[in-house]
Order: sequence, then structure tokens, then C-alpha cells
Amino acid sequence: MFAQGSYEGTREEQYALLIQQVEALIHDEPNRIANLANAAALLGQFLSEVNWVGFYLIDQSNEKKELVLGPFQGLPACVRIPLGKGVCGTAAERRETVLVPDVQAFPGHIACDAASQSEIVVPILLGDELIGVLDIDSPKLSRFDETDQRYLEQFVQKLAAAM
Repeated sequence: MFAQGSYEGTREEQYALLIQQVEALIHDEPNRIANLANAAALLGQFLSEVNWVGFYLIDQSNEKKELVLGPFQGLPACVRIPLGKGVCGTAAERRETVLVPDVQAFPGHIACDAASQSEIVVPILLGDELIGVLDIDSPKLSRFDETDQRYLEQFVQKLAAAM
């Protein structure tokens, strides 16, 4: 059972606890959607100064590969994002994390929530297969840094291992 609480210690210690929590949440649960929903809720509770946390999953059901909205916390969002478009599509196409201090300066940024000022998107890879992306938006400029990137990449690796 989980209860909302505060995280103490250094940012690194807080992130280490977050990763332990996601491991406990997904342990022995094979359902991808359930795991992503709990992961979005956990991140939404853990991260400060964010206005959207969620997942976009690769949809190969038609000829064009695109990302489709998955479990999230926040305002309603864009449902489909083509690969290579916006921050999410760019991270998915490159298969690498994209950290954007100011979304207004990102060419082709897709604004689902006008309050978003900065963003980080981490691709979810299972081996060589692209599963989707973790997308986190903040109403604060330069909200995310290399520490966030490093630990969010670890967080996503734990999720991918359970898929």
C-alpha cells in the first residue's frame, strides 16, 4: 500500500527511493497499461513543479508509425504525435532523451498545455524496439537538468524490463 508522503535527502537519494517504489509497483504485474498508469501517478506525486506526466506508446496499427496517448496525469493531451514531430516525436525518432529548457525555442514544439515552459522526454526501449516515450512538462523554464535525465532514464529502464 502506498501513501502520499514527502521525499527527504538529496535529490539522488530521493530518485533512488522513487526507483525502488516503481520496482515494487510493477513487481509481478504483467499488464503494461497498469504499470504505466501507476508509474505516471508515482511520478506525478514525486515531481514538483510539473503540470503533465505521462506516456505515449508507439502505434503500428497503420502504415505510418506514430505515438498514441497512454496513461498520464494532467490536462487532456494530444492523442497522436507523428515520429519526428514535436519533442516527443523527436525523442522517439532519435531514440534518445530530449531535454528542452524552453519549449518556445524548440522548432516544431506541439503545445498541448499552454502552461508548459520546459519538457523532458525519455524514450522507452525494449532491446532495439521502441515501445514509446515518457513525457514530462513543467510550467517553469529550465525545470529539468542532467540529474533528472539520468534518473528518469533509469526509471524508464525499470519499466521497460517489466514489459
